[in-house]
Amino acid sequence: MHAWLCENPVGVDALTWKEMSTPQPKAGEVLIEIKAASLNFPDLLIVQNKYQMKPPLPFVPGSEYAGVVQAVGEGVTHLKVGQHVACLSGTGGFGTHTLAPAALCMPLPPGFPFVDAAAFIMIYATSYHALVDRAQLKAGETVLVLGAAGGVGTSAIQIAKAMGATVIAAASTDEKCALCKSIGADATINYTTENLREAVKTLTGGKGPDVIYDPVGGDFAEPAFRSIAWRGRYLVVGFASGPIPALPFNLALLKGASIVGVFWGDFAKREPKANAAMMMELAQWYGQGKIKPVIDRTMPMADLKAAFAHMGSRAVKGKLVMVN
Repeated sequence: MHAWLCENPVGVDALTWKEMSTPQPKAGEVLIEIKAASLNFPDLLIVQNKYQMKPPLPFVPGSEYAGVVQAVGEGVTHLKVGQHVACLSGTGGFGTHTLAPAALCMPLPPGFPFVDAAAFIMIYATSYHALVDRAQLKAGETVLVLGAAGGVGTSAIQIAKAMGATVIAAASTDEKCALCKSIGADATINYTTENLREAVKTLTGGKGPDVIYDPVGGDFAEPAFRSIAWRGRYLVVGFASGPIPALPFNLALLKGASIVGVFWGDFAKREPKANAAMMMELAQWYGQGKIKPVIDRTMPMADLKAAFAHMGSRAVKGKLVMVN
C-alpha cells in the first residue's frame, strides 16, 4: 500500500508519499481499500499540530473516506469482505488502504457513490446535530448560514430547507452566493460587498434570524449575533477564519438568545445510539434526494498537496475529494 505520511507535523509540505506494508486488522477492525477521501478543515490543522486531537507520530492524515472492506478482524460481525463503507476515523484516509474501527464504519446502501460517501459523514452529521438536536429548528423559522458555500455550510442549507426553514446564505463572492441559491437558499448576502447587519435586517423585516449557523468565527460573529431574533440560537460550529471571537454577554441577555456549542464528534462518542439513528435518517434523506454533497472537484490521491493549496485559497465550493 501507499499513503501520505506525517512524520513531523509542521505543515503540508512535510508530508511524504510512502510505500508501506499492508496491515492486517486486529480485533474490532477492518481493512479498507480506499476509493475516495475528502478534505476537511481539521485535516489541515492536524498536520500543522493545531488540532485538538494529536495522534502519535508518524500518522496518515485523512479523517473521512469511503471504500471496500478487504479483511475483517476478530469479532466483527456487521461488516463483510466486499462491502462498501464510509468511515470517519480522524486519520488514515489519505492512502490506498487503511485500518479502521469497525464500529465507526457506515455501511453504504446500493447506489451510494464513493465520492459522495467520502464527503458525507462529517458535514451532514455536524449540520443535523447542530440544527435538529442543538437548535431544535422548527419549520417556518429563519436560518442564517455563515460561510455558506463551504462543506458544512452547503450541508446546513440543505438540511434547513429539508426541515421547512427559510435560509439566508452568507458567503464571500457572488459566485459562491449563486451556488447557495442553486441548492435551495432563499436569499444570499455577499459579505465582502454588503453590510451583513443591514442586509440581514432588510431580509428579515427587522426581526432577525431565529438560528445562526456559524462555522467561521472571526469578525462576522458579533455583527451576526447583534442581528439575531428574540429567543434566537447562535450555533458555534467552528472557526474556519482563524480567530475565536469574544462576544459581549449582554447581547445574549438583551435578545433572550442562546449561544449553543456544537461538537458532533463528542456527541457521537457520548450518545452513540442517538448518533446511529441520526446517520440512518441522513442516509434515507440522501436516498430520497433531499441532501447531496456539493463536490467542488475530485483530484488524484497523489495530488494531495495541490488539493490542500486549493483549499487554502478559500476558492473551494463544497468539498474537495481525493480519489484512487
